[in-house]
Amino acid sequence: MSSSTNLARRDDDSAPSEPAVERGASARSAAGSQSDGHLSIVAPPAKRHPPFLLYGIYLFCLGTVMYLTGVLLVFPRYAGLYESLTPISEWLVWYSGTPMLIALILALTDFFILFEGRRSGRDIRHDPVDDCKVTVVLTAYNDEEAIGPSVADFAAHPRVERVVVVSNNSTDRTMEEAEKAGAIAVNETMQGYGSCVYRCFQEALGHDDSDLIVLCEGDCTFRADDIDKLLAYAPHADIVNGTRTVERLRQQRTQLTTFMFYGNVFVGKLLEAKHLGRGTITDVGTTYKLLRRAALIELMPLLDRRVNLSFNAHFLDRALGTDLTLVEIPVTFHGRVGESKGGNTSDMRAFKVGLEMIRGLTFGWKPTA
Repeated sequence: MSSSTNLARRDDDSAPSEPAVERGASARSAAGSQSDGHLSIVAPPAKRHPPFLLYGIYLFCLGTVMYLTGVLLVFPRYAGLYESLTPISEWLVWYSGTPMLIALILALTDFFILFEGRRSGRDIRHDPVDDCKVTVVLTAYNDEEAIGPSVADFAAHPRVERVVVVSNNSTDRTMEEAEKAGAIAVNETMQGYGSCVYRCFQEALGHDDSDLIVLCEGDCTFRADDIDKLLAYAPHADIVNGTRTVERLRQQRTQLTTFMFYGNVFVGKLLEAKHLGRGTITDVGTTYKLLRRAALIELMPLLDRRVNLSFNAHFLDRALGTDLTLVEIPVTFHGRVGESKGGNTSDMRAFKVGLEMIRGLTFGWKPTA
């Protein structure tokens, strides 16, 4: 970590002023104008169409539920209710094919008629980053045990210029332990995971001496070694998003249960279907990601800090809805130090967060508790 960095601790919710969006857009445009010393080809923008595949998935699920419900209604006959339920059962089974047929038509339309127009149309991007110094920002909430080792791990990485810890009203010694480990510690007074991540972005943008920003959590679930992976893909993207869904890269015992694991994959594929041709998504809940400074400046006005535990899905949805390039790569995932306080505390809470994500990407994002 740079020796010139002055350690500071702020216990208010004031944050660095956000740079103008135009600056970010122009900087990104200028950065992308050359590739390997050659002018890059300017491709036509991707065409925007309704997310037919996403709607098709919903209709297929509806048809499946109708069919299974109709079949299961056979069993009440043993309770003497069979005759009265027979018409309902037959109707559900018979008409379950209607939404399935519509779903098939929508999916085929997206895949075979609109897919090429949905793709960004760009060649494989290769835009090397001259300054590979990274500002790391860590979210924290009552992570007294974990924050010190986590800061030390990231600070020791040769590419890391500084580590900033944003505590979300921690009531323990999280901020003290972060400072002791060498981080810049600030407190975000607006409660909520979305507020904490948004403040992380603000703090990172306040340091204009590094073009790359890494967002992570301070609970030791992620490791600084994976920064090398993120940097390896940085030339190809504005945002490099980590995924925890590669089986051999996650420890056997983590806060990510089997239900949460496949729930993230399912919602990730819904998001991918919504933005078909824009990216491959298998994890909507991971915090670990690398962002180019100019791209983050462009995204900031599109993000709502009041979106709480589903903020990562909100972020991905907003990023994929722009002309920014997003690439997903596997990162290692470890057991956390301390108790989980987010959406992974139980399968039931994760289920509710998943429903919030589906509602957000389908009907628009609203503030959540």
